[in-house]
Amino acid sequence: MSKGITPRAENYSNWYNDIVIKAGLADHSDVRGCMIIKPYGYAIWENMRDALDKMFKETGHMNAYFPIFVPKSLFEAEEKNAEGFAKECAVVTHYRLKNDPNNEGKLIVDPAAKLEEELVVRPTSEAIIWNSYKKWIQSYRDLPILINQWANVVRWEMRTRLFLRTAEFLWQEGHTAHATKEEAIEETEKMNNVYATFAEEWMGLPVIQGLKSDSERFAGAEETYCIEALMQDGKALQAGTSHFLGQNFAKAFDVKYMNSENKDEYVWATSWGVSTRLIGALIMAHSDDKGLVLPPKLAPYPVVIVPITKTDEGKEKVLAIAKEIQNNLKQKGIQVKIDDADNVRPGFKFAEYELKGVPVRVTIGERDLANNLIEVARRDTNEKETKEVDGASEYLISLLDDIQKNIFDRAKTFRDTNIREANTWEEFENLIEKEGGFVSAHWDGTAETEDEIKAKTKATIRCIPLDNKQEEGTCILSGKPSKERVLFAKAY
Repeated sequence: MSKGITPRAENYSNWYNDIVIKAGLADHSDVRGCMIIKPYGYAIWENMRDALDKMFKETGHMNAYFPIFVPKSLFEAEEKNAEGFAKECAVVTHYRLKNDPNNEGKLIVDPAAKLEEELVVRPTSEAIIWNSYKKWIQSYRDLPILINQWANVVRWEMRTRLFLRTAEFLWQEGHTAHATKEEAIEETEKMNNVYATFAEEWMGLPVIQGLKSDSERFAGAEETYCIEALMQDGKALQAGTSHFLGQNFAKAFDVKYMNSENKDEYVWATSWGVSTRLIGALIMAHSDDKGLVLPPKLAPYPVVIVPITKTDEGKEKVLAIAKEIQNNLKQKGIQVKIDDADNVRPGFKFAEYELKGVPVRVTIGERDLANNLIEVARRDTNEKETKEVDGASEYLISLLDDIQKNIFDRAKTFRDTNIREANTWEEFENLIEKEGGFVSAHWDGTAETEDEIKAKTKATIRCIPLDNKQEEGTCILSGKPSKERVLFAKAY
């Protein structure tokens, strides 16, 4: 246990909060339900953003930016979307403050500055984007439109937790317009695959791709694809979603295009997004009672070098080797921090980097260097070994690859061993309450049964896996016929 971190087995929620705060990822804000993302946490988000942004651009998308304020009339134009977010909306009604004549030094809302039309602070941007697309799309030659936006959104959550659920958070939202249904569905599936690739190859997070049930589907969508992950406490986390919107938004905002036969048709749409919630997933999937564990690809600095010296001559030699290793790794695109601060003892540094989840710590001391040796400690297994200076850079590059793979393999083993089948209601209840994880069970496909299962156990249908095998069975609760299993779990 490090720096007073609550053990996972004692209180998982406190363990999570301790890591977020003590590893310097984020802090609570004076604004209720909002968070401050600190530099170390933001550096992780930047690495996520940069990797995803490259993947988006490689699939033909470009970035744009739309206003944070949405006129209420536009928001209301798509009824399903408005209904889905109505309870979470923050609304701007006035645009000016003035001095309070009855209380000097205080400010009050100027009643004369009431907006003619109230503005919704975007909980998502479909409304304002589709109002823009109406102006941009006239012909089939204008399609497809493939746009992504990096932005913040506001959803007035009542119960918040840093990174996982906050009133304001950072995210990206893709919004695309297509000439045909087939193109839009292909785009929806493609972007869900992008998310799955990023989660597994960058985050070291195994995910299950699937479809949401009707009640879990995004408001305004005809189909919601998702990636679902399993956290160490046995709860599921929705890590990303990609929505096939059909023609719902096109019809709501009257977005038509003239096809090659000079006939007007409504366009087909998608939207997709992931958020800073992924940092929460990263923490809960990999970290331990000593602190954060980061996959090398997303760590702000995958390698930290701690020189330990006693003499000026020794310091010069040690720093020369440290900088040589740093330069070699930098040429491979790997960030390396040399911590040669002399106002903090090495033991404190070791504990700090362990807490912050730095994948590899290299210690170079005068005595070891005299024998041409360095000490290498890996965070994922907490193992240490001595290596020769010669070839150290190549070894560290290989070690980072091994750590990235090990983090994924470990999480996948945990996930796979926590997918269990239930064939009766008694089995289902027992697994949900005592074992956790994903429970694969038959469901009759009705919202009524889904709601009843949720009311009885707090478990929801996380997804209908895309690779599901079709098999005849009976619903665990109603006993009605079922053609496939779905994945249930308690979730964040």
